[in-house]
Amino acid sequence: MLIKSKRGWEIPERDATPEAAYLSRRSLLGAGAGLIGAGLLPAGALAQRAADVPDPSAGLYPAKRNPRYTLDRPLTPEKDASTVNNYYEFGTNYDVGKAAAKLKVRPWTVTFDGLVEQPRQVGIDDLLKAMPLEERVYRHRCVEAWSMAVPWTGFPMKALVEYARPLSGAKYVRMETFLDRAVAPGQSGRFYPWPYVEGLSMAEATNELAFLVTGIYGKPAPNQFGAPLRLATPWKYGFKSIKAIVKFSFVAEQPKTFWEGIQSSEYGFWANVNPQVPHPRWSQATEKDIATGERRPTLLYNGYGEFVSSLYDDPAFKGQKLFM
Repeated sequence: MLIKSKRGWEIPERDATPEAAYLSRRSLLGAGAGLIGAGLLPAGALAQRAADVPDPSAGLYPAKRNPRYTLDRPLTPEKDASTVNNYYEFGTNYDVGKAAAKLKVRPWTVTFDGLVEQPRQVGIDDLLKAMPLEERVYRHRCVEAWSMAVPWTGFPMKALVEYARPLSGAKYVRMETFLDRAVAPGQSGRFYPWPYVEGLSMAEATNELAFLVTGIYGKPAPNQFGAPLRLATPWKYGFKSIKAIVKFSFVAEQPKTFWEGIQSSEYGFWANVNPQVPHPRWSQATEKDIATGERRPTLLYNGYGEFVSSLYDDPAFKGQKLFM
């Protein structure tokens, strides 16, 4: 599903942190650790201060916007987008920012395995150095019939596929998120088959629209958006856009995805947006803008048909449930 912040990267110069204060941060953290050991500082205080340390990738943002991708509507304000996020690992309500902030996103390792020339692991910051970052403005359509439009920063998934060097027998990419029950309370429940798993065909993964997200609104993505690495497939319902990815497996058989395993009649593998195919419990003919409350007609493939409709022209798809 998918997955709301304040435009924090545009600040006046007077609000910038003085260099001396920034350089003293490390010593402040060291002192805090000592105070905790002495019982003079609450145990959560150092963790709070550590969370304030700048993201090591912050200097990569804002990235240059790719003009190929345009919108038919205004961008959703950051404050709205950052408080409407489906992230069941941290709760079933939309406003999960506070809970998700507890997830430690550094260090973060991404694994490539399955049908690849050489299985390997890479740190997220090393991966970012190898990828061509850019900003893209995309519409986002949740299966729950709400929508937003945001400026993602990241890189084409096609570049990651090339980086992984899959073998010719790989037909699908299976993606898996983190599993940490101590941090993510939703993962302690028995109903859901954690960790979250999603998948794309190789043709979908290498389509120009498939995008791996590391930032939003001109800065590193806050955790509720799926930091440090999530997927954006704007022609599909938002639950396909897996968050906090730790593994890419290249496989020959179509993987069973998280929501498909729970209720395949409502959440299929393909999940392409189509206003003519209702969810079993509600219509998909219209969608509600999370910022304005306006309802607008839902577009086939969320309006991205020119980029992706040819993916599904193959006769092999005849009779398959491509839209739910």
